[in-house]
Amino acid sequence: MRRVLDPVSLRLFVAVCEEGNIAMAGDREAIVPSAISKRVAALEDSVGIQLLVRSRHGIKPTPAGEALLRQAREILSMMEQTFDELAEYREGIHGSVRVLASLSVIAEGLPDDLARFLGLFRDVRVSLEEKISAEIVRGVREGRADMGICWNAGDLDGLDCRPYRSDRLAVVAYPGHPLAELDEVKFVDALDHELINVQPGSIMQQMLGRYAAVAGKSLNLRIQVANFESAIRLIKARLGVAILPLDIASPLANPQGLRVIPLSDPWATRQFVLVTRSEGAISTTTQLLISFLGERSREAVES
Repeated sequence: MRRVLDPVSLRLFVAVCEEGNIAMAGDREAIVPSAISKRVAALEDSVGIQLLVRSRHGIKPTPAGEALLRQAREILSMMEQTFDELAEYREGIHGSVRVLASLSVIAEGLPDDLARFLGLFRDVRVSLEEKISAEIVRGVREGRADMGICWNAGDLDGLDCRPYRSDRLAVVAYPGHPLAELDEVKFVDALDHELINVQPGSIMQQMLGRYAAVAGKSLNLRIQVANFESAIRLIKARLGVAILPLDIASPLANPQGLRVIPLSDPWATRQFVLVTRSEGAISTTTQLLISFLGERSREAVES
């Protein structure tokens, strides 16, 4: 007798595991909790093993449930990708790539690279979404994105990584600030001044916190903002200084009369990477985009 895994039951099973609660999973999937319970029970009967364990702290998958959860995410992602690709053929678009990228990457060379790629391959569609590095890596691992572009300082174990572009961090200061007259600045010296925190929770801010701790200091954060443009406006208003990517900060800061001073620390040079799952798990279109971006990165280094 051939056994079949129902994709609806798999989706509900994933929701229960992620929410840890049947009622919350029901709200998320717009279905009554009793229907979810029946689906999960039927799923357990089908595979012949307990998949969930219930306690006062919520619902958690058993070891077998963890295995099914990993496979279910893969199956649902592949089904979604299949439907997307078939829809694209119906619309005359041949191939698509879902990309997650960090704010720094999007603010630097990626838009120009994508514009050139799409100019050459007009039947391909690229969807681009900004995320912090941890969310990018998780999205690629879980199959919610075909590829990610982020700093290589995160946990990339088990993923394929190829070099993309690089940048350097710098302090942006207003005229008259003690750091503004320097040609380079050590990170430890910047810690003596009030800092503007850009994109809280990002891997860059986490790394700055770690290096501050190593130096026996802490980040003197005065204000938090979500993007580079807001940070520049606050620096111009003399509300603090910020540590930003040099290539992004310079065109924003120079017209405002602000100073951009590179950090002299070796770790201040960052390498970005193109992140995917294993080679066999990515589409031909994704491989095409990766090869193109890799070539563009090499051209940028040589120019």
